Amino acid sequence: MESQQRFSHRSRDAQQDKMEKTALLRAAEGSDAADIQTLPIGQVVQVYSQFCRVEHPDGDRLCMIRKTLGKLSDSAIVVGDLVRFRDTGMRDEGGLAQAVIEQALPRKTILTRAGSFRTHAAQPIVANAQQMLIVASVVQPRVKWGLVDRMLIAAQGGGLVPVICLNKIDLAGADSKSPDQLDPALAALAHYQAMGISTLQASATTGAGIEQLKKILVGQSTVLAGHSGVGKSTLISAIQPNLDIRVGVVSVLTEKGRHTTTSAQRYPLDIGGYVIDTPGVKVFGLWGVTADNLGDYFPDVQDDTAPRWRIESYRRIAASI
Repeated sequence: MESQQRFSHRSRDAQQDKMEKTALLRAAEGSDAADIQTLPIGQVVQVYSQFCRVEHPDGDRLCMIRKTLGKLSDSAIVVGDLVRFRDTGMRDEGGLAQAVIEQALPRKTILTRAGSFRTHAAQPIVANAQQMLIVASVVQPRVKWGLVDRMLIAAQGGGLVPVICLNKIDLAGADSKSPDQLDPALAALAHYQAMGISTLQASATTGAGIEQLKKILVGQSTVLAGHSGVGKSTLISAIQPNLDIRVGVVSVLTEKGRHTTTSAQRYPLDIGGYVIDTPGVKVFGLWGVTADNLGDYFPDVQDDTAPRWRIESYRRIAASI
């Protein structure tokens, strides 16, 4: 009986979603397609199952995507996309204005990975971000340079500037299972710096590196990346204590709570700029990387200056493509 009731609730919610989408489309029907270039432009800040939230100076909109746009577009709308939208004059239960996305503008950058279930399909994650902060920790968990290298490729391949942050430096030497980890980690950072990649050391506990991190983030749109437990949320909280990205996996948009997400979410920073958390992205299956261009991401391997872990990263990736 309880399972039947849950199914009935889901069916009613699905039907309500369908009715809302139909009402929004009808509200936008009859508009001249030739006026699209005059429509306001907003930026997608979060994507839900049926709708997305679009930020605009006149107020956020709860938008649905016109079906014809989905058929014409090469990929789905993602956080960071700039879109033209048409207001419908309707509002949701919480009073948020509703609109229909009519056009997605060309992207300047795109963070993409291979799809989780279809390795030959691209899965866009974030559009129009300027940089990626790749967070690794000395210990707890111990840094995995192979994962860092994959994230570097994902950032560089999509036009984002990568920055590597070595976190939890205050714990170096305190973990009996991983003693003397700081010197090798600092040597790795030095190698990345020699390749022209920005790096920093940080500790939210002692405050080390926090001012430098602020200078890196201010005025920029930054994707946060890193293995679970490396301290991404703690670092951001050290910069802005009232911002807790740990509670960003599921967000409720309406009072009925039907619109939830595990996709990327953008958060504004008081110092200026944004951070974009990607809670559902644990592994970067590299998209667009081939045997022919892999060497472009490993110039140190090509010129025989790579340390052992970089050579191992190169070989593992080469074996997987």
